[in-house]
Amino acid sequence: MRSSIHSDRGVAARWVVLVIALTVLSVLIPFFIWHSTWFGTPLDDAQLQRYLTSTDHPRETQHALSQIADHIIRGDKSVSRWYPDVARLASCPIPQVRETAAWVMGQDNTAPKFHETLLGMLDDSEPLVRMNAALGLVRFHDASGHAIIVKMLAGEPLLAPKEGKLKRLLDVGQGVATDTEVARILVGKTDIEVLAGAPGSLAQWTAADGATVAAGQPIAVLAPSSQMAWEALRALYLIGTPDDLNVIAPYARGIPAMPPQVAEQARLTMKAIHARSGN
Repeated sequence: MRSSIHSDRGVAARWVVLVIALTVLSVLIPFFIWHSTWFGTPLDDAQLQRYLTSTDHPRETQHALSQIADHIIRGDKSVSRWYPDVARLASCPIPQVRETAAWVMGQDNTAPKFHETLLGMLDDSEPLVRMNAALGLVRFHDASGHAIIVKMLAGEPLLAPKEGKLKRLLDVGQGVATDTEVARILVGKTDIEVLAGAPGSLAQWTAADGATVAAGQPIAVLAPSSQMAWEALRALYLIGTPDDLNVIAPYARGIPAMPPQVAEQARLTMKAIHARSGN
């Protein structure tokens, strides 16, 4: 019996080490990049250069960025010759390209230019770009994106783009993808779309249907997808503070729409925060 107990403890200890290692190594699994995209066809150097230089076809540029990430993950140092192109794409006018570039830069935490560029992307106008940048910085042992990561769990407020009359299009609890139309703002005879900035679900409306809302006023709150919540929790495992515990606790108790591994990660994250704070 005693040997069985020791064996179980050994297994548990190895499991904890494995979880920590996976957290550190894979906190940047690109849940928002790969949800509808796969770039498996190898590109030659000429194609890489062409796709990185021109963004006329964004999916081709994303394909090139994806291949660079694959090389980084495999430890191919020669891929660093493309790093200036990757960093340059942080200012691309196409959000999807910026999202992918931010993810790629998070894969090599030895590149000072990537670190510097990711810091600048924390102020990007697109939520997914900010999130990718914040998660990428965790790999650099940089908690500058901490507030963004916490907001991934707390829910993203949806703001009215213009003053006008609110027309709700979804019910609370409905799922949304990036760019799902959640509402419209009626400005005179013009309908302005209000789109989801990230995948998840509609948690609540904060303005009444038919109400006149001001520009920039919160009209709804979007809850994160389970994958987004999991990524945020794994990042907070490393950079979370005691002030984050109230946001994490509901996930640890279990949220009906989310799989059990989210709750398990939340509990591990809370335990890590308590250990760091000495509580």
